[in-house]
Amino acid sequence: MQKRWAIASCHNPAASQKLRDELGISMILADLLVSRGIGCFEDAKRFFRPDLSALHDPFLMRDMDKAIARIERAIGNNEKVLIYGDYDVDGTTAVATVYSFFRQFHSRLEFYLPDRYTEGYGISIQGIDYAADQGFSLVIALDCGIKAVDKIAYARQRGVDFIIGDHHLPGDRLPDAVAVLDPKRADCPYPYKELPGCAIGFKIIQAFILKNNMDVNQCYQYLDLVAVGIASDMVPITGENRVLTHFGLQKLNSNPCCGLQSLIDLSTHKTGNFTVNDIVFQIGPRINAAGRIDHAKDAVKLLVSKSMQEASVYSSSIDVQNAQRKDFDVRITEEALAMIDGDEALQERKSTVVFRPDWHKGVIGIVATRLTEKYYRPTVVLTQTNGHVTGSARSVMGFDLYEALNACSDLLDQFGGHKYAAGLTMKPENIPLFQQRFEEVVSANILPDMLQREILIDAVLDMSAIDAKFFRILRQFEPFGPQNETPLFLSKGVGVCGPAAVVGGSHLKMTVMQPGTAAFDCIGFGLGGYAEAINRGSVFDMCYTIEENVWRSKRNIQLNIKDIRI
Repeated sequence: MQKRWAIASCHNPAASQKLRDELGISMILADLLVSRGIGCFEDAKRFFRPDLSALHDPFLMRDMDKAIARIERAIGNNEKVLIYGDYDVDGTTAVATVYSFFRQFHSRLEFYLPDRYTEGYGISIQGIDYAADQGFSLVIALDCGIKAVDKIAYARQRGVDFIIGDHHLPGDRLPDAVAVLDPKRADCPYPYKELPGCAIGFKIIQAFILKNNMDVNQCYQYLDLVAVGIASDMVPITGENRVLTHFGLQKLNSNPCCGLQSLIDLSTHKTGNFTVNDIVFQIGPRINAAGRIDHAKDAVKLLVSKSMQEASVYSSSIDVQNAQRKDFDVRITEEALAMIDGDEALQERKSTVVFRPDWHKGVIGIVATRLTEKYYRPTVVLTQTNGHVTGSARSVMGFDLYEALNACSDLLDQFGGHKYAAGLTMKPENIPLFQQRFEEVVSANILPDMLQREILIDAVLDMSAIDAKFFRILRQFEPFGPQNETPLFLSKGVGVCGPAAVVGGSHLKMTVMQPGTAAFDCIGFGLGGYAEAINRGSVFDMCYTIEENVWRSKRNIQLNIKDIRI
């Protein structure tokens, strides 16, 4: 599919000029900083030199004082406390973080994660009944619960107190819990609104430590778990999330907890310099696999392991589950693609809705993502479990998926999520009507440009600007992630030095230069189809990111090509 290239423009040249002069950097780097909201030397200092002292006072969060008071009472009265969380990476790291901290001085503590298949997302009646029947008087729910109004009312009837620690958008009513911690609630003055569930758990620990005059360093030992949760949940890497991720990556690279070290040993041969990307593509999927294939409690058991021997038992099991997840993913994606390729009407639509009752529920979200990448249009993948149809939905840039599902809400039993990803349930007999209605809603509201993948280029760059100093400063923009993406550059009139090769079946490997510049090694994943034209001597434009390649202890700058125009 032909991609649309869009080059960002600097909206404040004066601010860029000021930064260039103050920092002694190139205008392109100054523009990159200004586009990230950095307008002066002090802003740049905070950006390039994150500091734990910049973390906000946790008691600025509405209800934090109530939450800590209730936890202190539970510990003082030796009550049974249950740490409850969602089954994704954010939820499991949140549970592992809070459980690991409080188990140091409270023995009557357990954790609970709902079963994806029998309980579904969030706080369940089954989970509340478990807490009540087992004598737990306090449940700390993390990464879920903000809309569980009826469930929390039921918990109160059963004598179970709840502390909600969530980061999703609240509904019209808040649950009647002891405390509702969510920076997104309308009356919460907390200055940073984008903390994920694991970071809310971290703030609970930080608040408990401050209230009890403990050593603040005790909460920093969990930052590797927090960084894994932040990276995997794809929340903005800005503000407080950036600080937490920066120091979390330091711990992940120097002294990770046993569970994460065990996963690192299994997932990659890389030594040191783990990035957000490594978490997203190597560590996160393995943690997620536990809840997708079996039960997320295994992921928490791994993450709270006290020894490498204990951790290796759980990580080996999770690695097997991850292999199974890959098999399901590949098979179901192939079946879904065949379904679309064999149906001309489906191909012509502006949306994709596919259904098979035997598809594995644990991977339909991944399949929806892959179909969206292939056809680049709003996509829903449905399967059937226990007589109910469940689905995962994904969107394209600019199109509000949540609003589209809301327009179909009379056909749905339940739905939830946000602009670009959502989950839904419906009755089997509603599938044909939903396919029709969803297509009508998408067709009426999506703009033609939204159906073409856009590559947003940060700057046009002459390759002569790429030197050691430029790359050293660029590296300090890390950690990269949402709202602080890896800068993407465009270089024009590029030629190849020697032959371009196709490696790994479909990837492009070559060395390039512009007239008069140094030569740079390149890799272009999935771009092997351009090799023939390039080898005929064609000059081309290319957009790319700049990275460091390490091979047999040798380090060099490498360009990672994202697209080419001959």
